[in-house]
Amino acid sequence: MRWLVTGAGGLLGRHLTKRLNTDSAFGDEVVALRRAELDITDPNAVAAAFEHHRPDIVVNCAAYTRVEQAEAEETEALRINGEGPRILAAACARSRARLLHVSTDYVFSGRARTPYPEGHPPDPQTAYGRSKLAGERAVASLLPVTGTVVRTAWLYGTRGRGFVKAMVDRALHHDEAVAVDDQWGQPTWADDAAGLLVVLGRSGRAHGIFHATDSGAATRLELAREIFRTLGADPGLVRRAAPGAFVGPAPRADYTVLGHDRWSEIGAPPPRPWKQALHQALSEMFPERVASAKR
Repeated sequence: MRWLVTGAGGLLGRHLTKRLNTDSAFGDEVVALRRAELDITDPNAVAAAFEHHRPDIVVNCAAYTRVEQAEAEETEALRINGEGPRILAAACARSRARLLHVSTDYVFSGRARTPYPEGHPPDPQTAYGRSKLAGERAVASLLPVTGTVVRTAWLYGTRGRGFVKAMVDRALHHDEAVAVDDQWGQPTWADDAAGLLVVLGRSGRAHGIFHATDSGAATRLELAREIFRTLGADPGLVRRAAPGAFVGPAPRADYTVLGHDRWSEIGAPPPRPWKQALHQALSEMFPERVASAKR
């Protein structure tokens, strides 16, 4: 099977490409294109890439991800997150390739108190969420049978920036930290999300919407304290933030925990718990530190 990964320079794209390239049992061919190598909003560039590489399956990891900035740049966010997937979906329809399109928990309002099932009506409250929903709808419209929307959330990896990286840095230096306890979500190791994408790609029954997050739920405060604990730092160094301490242009959802009911439909187990994934991720990054903390 020939895979084409777009947005291969991003967090999820890097983990997915590594997964595919290290799993030689299936004999897959993998083409991983960074943004500079393929602009998904350019129809001519997309057509040329399909003509040259002739993919059987495309995984779209390319996205505009600046959540706060999108409030002032919604047109640009829509161009990349809405029009880009439409162009890819149209190319897949012409070439009969499958498409896995990565989306987000931001398509929901965040007002729920139980996990959102895959079929729950979207109601985005941010420009970023609206732009991602536009991409979802383009894929569903153009590829009703061969398109799959894969929502993920709270991604972290072994490199780059983000909440987990910031907490890891503070834990390693035994510095104090502050985190909110009124936002619930699912910390998801990018390597786990990549593995779930591979499962969907290799399944002949995966279409529609799937949620690819680690299971369970946590607040930012709980996540931060678990990072400190795993790295042998005092979890008490993480203080509860005052309400509204981190307010930005984009409203933050209180609860965007995603359900995983559809995995059983393709004979796959549900994703593993987020704490288990976090411990493995930190063990790979800091084996001696984690081993010492366990003693």
